[in-house]
Amino acid sequence: MKKKPTPKQPKPELKWQTGAYERQANFQFILPYQFLLLCRLMDITPKEVVTDFMDNLSCASWKREGRDAAKEHLINYFIAHGYGQQHYTEVHIRQVFKEMDAVGLLFPRESNGKMVDRYAKWRDKHQNWWFKKWFRKPRRKPGKTEAL
Repeated sequence: MKKKPTPKQPKPELKWQTGAYERQANFQFILPYQFLLLCRLMDITPKEVVTDFMDNLSCASWKREGRDAAKEHLINYFIAHGYGQQHYTEVHIRQVFKEMDAVGLLFPRESNGKMVDRYAKWRDKHQNWWFKKWFRKPRRKPGKTEAL
């Protein structure tokens, strides 16, 4: 009997990328019934909705065209829920999103694979630098388990 190959997990870039913050996550939860009904009515899978939510909120370079209004609404949603406001002001949080969006805008759409690979390497290094810059802001109060 052959063993199924296990999917390769991305190597953590930073020490804290484990457990709840691991890049490859498998969630199992009960979808709210109304959400499931809505998805079925609109003929879109719940997975597509959640994936679009994450892509838009993270200002990713993937599928950017025509999503500016959705991104702005999600940023407002994020702020309205008070996420991160124990560490940052609303102005800082909006700046975080602007900087994430700027990196996504730089994706070389009209380029060959070599340029895309270079961009991906640069993006990964830049995102690590960017994260550390914001994580170490004076208003940041690291928790007991958060260390770089």
